[in-house]
Amino acid sequence: MKKIMRIITVLLLFAGGLFTTPSKAGAQRVSVSLQLFYDQLSPYGQWVDDPQYGYVWLPSVNQDFSPYSSDGHWVLTNEGWTWVSDYPWGWAPFHYGRWNFNPTHGWLWIPDTQWGPAWVSWRRSSGYYGWAPLGPGISVSLAFGSGYNIPANHWVFVKERDINRPDVRRYYVPRTQNVTIIKNTTIIKNTYIDKSRNVTYVAGPNRDEVQKVTGKPVNRVAIQEGTKPGQNVTKDKLVIYRPDVKQGNANDKKPAPVKVVPMKDFKKQTVKPKPATKPQNTKPPAKPAQQEQKKPVAK
Repeated sequence: MKKIMRIITVLLLFAGGLFTTPSKAGAQRVSVSLQLFYDQLSPYGQWVDDPQYGYVWLPSVNQDFSPYSSDGHWVLTNEGWTWVSDYPWGWAPFHYGRWNFNPTHGWLWIPDTQWGPAWVSWRRSSGYYGWAPLGPGISVSLAFGSGYNIPANHWVFVKERDINRPDVRRYYVPRTQNVTIIKNTTIIKNTYIDKSRNVTYVAGPNRDEVQKVTGKPVNRVAIQEGTKPGQNVTKDKLVIYRPDVKQGNANDKKPAPVKVVPMKDFKKQTVKPKPATKPQNTKPPAKPAQQEQKKPVAK
């Protein structure tokens, strides 16, 4: 009888293991290829064949667009300061790959496989915080080196008290002041190590410092894995799609955009800013009626 009970116990434990295995597998991150970027970003811009970088993406945006500056804001997550974009495609180009400025065509995005809160370099001085996109091939360690210099006009600076505003773009310091500010700033070297992805992120400004200069508590937002392309931030969490990206497909078919424009034939597509709303009453105010002067009565 005891032997039978032992056998039943072993079988139950084995069956339990079978039932728990799928839940562990379900918790694993989705693995995709670069094809995901080629397909998902095509409606929002053009893929161009660049002689130096290969397939690069140029978004259809306003002429004054710059990455980590236009239409978005910073939130502090458990993995560092994270850029939350207002663009529907922002979940990808601001968290994977690098941006590079082309003097003729503007900002272009070069895909890569590593996810990060924001691939930027940070600076701080007494009174200011600033950030700028990291260029192609620039790792965190290279960004901290003295030999890596980002052009002054690629930096965005704000007064330190404004860094975590949801409408931070309204508080940017004019870039004409960048050269002077940069001379008085130092690189922020705070990092966060993501052991699950084996990658180091630039974490950005120290939370305690930001709380001190703003005079307000700064809440950390938890990152939650999204199930489809996109992102959404609430008071306590950031739901964002961030799969593990591989260079190639499982079927050995090389990932590529459906439509590619040669760089020499590329014509930038821009989106015109929306015209300002006119007031409903556009008629000029009526002139006050002049009082008729009475003629003097002859005596």
